[in-house]
Amino acid sequence: MLNTIWLVFILIAVIVGGIGGKFDAMTKGAFETAEMAVMKVALPLVGLMAIWLGIMRLAERSGLVAILARALRPVLRRLFPDVPADHPAHGAMVMNMAANMLGLGNAATPLGLRAMALLEQLNPRPGVATNAMCTFLAINTASIQLVPTTAIAILAVAGAKAPTAIVPTAILATCCACASGVLMAKLLERLPMFRVESEGRDGCLQPSAAVDVGNTRTAGTAVPTGAAPLLDVEKIDDAPLAPWKRGLVEGFLITFLFLGVMMVVWPFPDLADNGLALRILLTIALLAVPFLLSFFPLYAALRGVKVYEQFVEGAKEAFGVAQRIIPFLVAMLVAIRLLREAGVIALVTKWLSPVLGAVGFPADLLPMVLMRPLSGSGTQGLFVELVNRPEIGADSLIARMAGTIYGSTETTFYVLAVYFGSVAIRQTRHAIIAGLTADTVAVIASVALCRVVFG
Repeated sequence: MLNTIWLVFILIAVIVGGIGGKFDAMTKGAFETAEMAVMKVALPLVGLMAIWLGIMRLAERSGLVAILARALRPVLRRLFPDVPADHPAHGAMVMNMAANMLGLGNAATPLGLRAMALLEQLNPRPGVATNAMCTFLAINTASIQLVPTTAIAILAVAGAKAPTAIVPTAILATCCACASGVLMAKLLERLPMFRVESEGRDGCLQPSAAVDVGNTRTAGTAVPTGAAPLLDVEKIDDAPLAPWKRGLVEGFLITFLFLGVMMVVWPFPDLADNGLALRILLTIALLAVPFLLSFFPLYAALRGVKVYEQFVEGAKEAFGVAQRIIPFLVAMLVAIRLLREAGVIALVTKWLSPVLGAVGFPADLLPMVLMRPLSGSGTQGLFVELVNRPEIGADSLIARMAGTIYGSTETTFYVLAVYFGSVAIRQTRHAIIAGLTADTVAVIASVALCRVVFG
């Protein structure tokens, strides 16, 4: 499906741009975007991935990932029935979801790429997305978010008196989006047009190359048709920590809990104007990164892991991942830029505005809604322009609808390009439909919830 969508994007952009005489702008935009995709997206991502993949390596080696996966096993088994119960992909996906919930985008992407690499180990047909991958992408593009920090910041800069008022509506909208995305993924995977047989063309056993990802190694043996690769999972020593080590962990946790309580009771100036519940959420978001960057190495060291060596080993993976995603990223972002420069989005907005206005959907939101699945930076620019209009204002109902939409939707095509590109998936099956369904539901829910909550 991604092949067809990409080709349609290119052809529509060229036809519309040619009619409008915009070839010069399209050519310039395409080259600028290609450079930006490599220099400002992929390369900076290497540093972020190096940090978080290193931390993830420590979490795997120390057994923390396995503990998380066991705690959520009943839920994960229903969401990802094709993934073995003890496979480390469960833990990586949980870590990614938690980072998304806390609004830690810089951590969520590397952890998600790690999860995709682990899911690829179980893929009997490389290049074709598995059911687990499609469900994971649906969750990722519609992840429940507790604190939409970017949307709040934009509203605050625009002069909103209550920029955090969108937090409850964003949480509810993302819950609706996540549920719809998962349900759509589960429904579509059962349809004949999206069903994928696991056999090779000759129906024979399919070899699986030996791959070492984290603490899991796949054996280089033949795999029965439709079965996952045989896994030789490194066993983690589950013996209880010595009393002094356990005391050290408990002391560390108590210290962070004390810091959190202090920040809620005697908040920083930036938090002082918020209610108690919101101050708690914002405090958790502020403490999350320092906690993860310190607790995982400490726990791993107490488990006998050589933390520096293992962190470096995990960080090495970042360069290979970045190299793999660059072609996919360039292809998708250039196609999207051509659509923008050709004026396609502006035309669609003009055509749909009267229809949506008739059903109560504010026409001012439409450009941002159409841009959201395609470009994060483009959507942010439209959001900033919207809330700064004198006739709208940062505390208006439309501004809060826009903030809720921005905080509860995702750049679906960018996410698909990065995540699937990292493991060379070319046949995305129903992932795009599931992701766009989640985005659509999030938009509808955002408008409806804001009308109810803010009147």
